[in-house]
Amino acid sequence: MKNPINIGVTIRFYEAVNFLIGNGKIRGKQTYCNLAGIDKRAYYRQESDNEASLIQFFWIIPLVTEFNINAKWLLTGKGGMFERKT
Repeated sequence: MKNPINIGVTIRFYEAVNFLIGNGKIRGKQTYCNLAGIDKRAYYRQESDNEASLIQFFWIIPLVTEFNINAKWLLTGKGGMFERKT
């Protein structure tokens, strides 16, 4: 059985990227891959199989640093998708 924590992070990663695409913050999946330095074949393979364990830490960094995605939510599922501004 695959690790449920890894699967959860993967699901939230794609949820965040798709949200950003859907809201016009980024143009598309390939744009995000280029921004983050992700091999798009690995991105699409991971997207089609949440249990593939291809996702790497550097994939998620732009979500946090460039798009204000809440790292706690991304890693644990707790809190909201976006970091609150204080």
